[in-house]
Amino acid sequence: MHGLVKWMMWGGLILLALGIWKQDDLPDRVGYDQVLLQEPEQTAISRPAFTETVGGITYTIQPKFHYTLYGLVVSLHDAGSWKDYLHEKWNDNLNVLDLCVIWGRNVSESAWRNIEFSSGQFTCNFFTRSSEAYHKFNQAQISNNHLLTANPDLARRLRDVRIGDQIRLRGYLAEYSHHHSFAFKRGTSTVRTDTGNGACETLYVEDLQVLRRGQGVWGWLKWLGAILLATGLLGWMSLPVQVR
Repeated sequence: MHGLVKWMMWGGLILLALGIWKQDDLPDRVGYDQVLLQEPEQTAISRPAFTETVGGITYTIQPKFHYTLYGLVVSLHDAGSWKDYLHEKWNDNLNVLDLCVIWGRNVSESAWRNIEFSSGQFTCNFFTRSSEAYHKFNQAQISNNHLLTANPDLARRLRDVRIGDQIRLRGYLAEYSHHHSFAFKRGTSTVRTDTGNGACETLYVEDLQVLRRGQGVWGWLKWLGAILLATGLLGWMSLPVQVR
């Protein structure tokens, strides 16, 4: 019995570590929804600015364009994570999450293969050692999206999105600002061909739809490992003490 419990603990620990290590990996191929091939829909609007209050800070949001984006999530950053400090420093509670998304040929031709994606506090980065992969990848079909919401339920749903998910986002490309202790303002990109500082889309989200979840094999392994490890630990604590 001691041997079985020990194997459960070690097996669970290995699966848990492997699942955590690989959970953000993109698969080599995905079955994709055809809507991911289309370009984002952007329509100019004339709408007055409005305010939202989050965490005791009132923000002014100025919509610029109605915007709909279909895409595959390749990287993300949670503004509430332990490694983020700039949102707190800037009193930015409205930007809950950044999603780095690809679409079009980058999806249909699996152009993300051999490319590594990562997210900073306000950036999406990609890297490859393959010149073939670099030239195949369309840099006008990737965007880093600063997602804004004052709705706690929508914020929770946004934070449930995982790398590999296929999504639809609807809302407004917008500027937002506050004057809490200091003047803060962030704008938005309105084209997909810009790069560098200011190239990210700032989207006040009205609706999120997850069209298809990622394959999630590593996520399942992570939870299986956690269950095995917890079961093994409970089993170990319930075993009689061996006296030698």
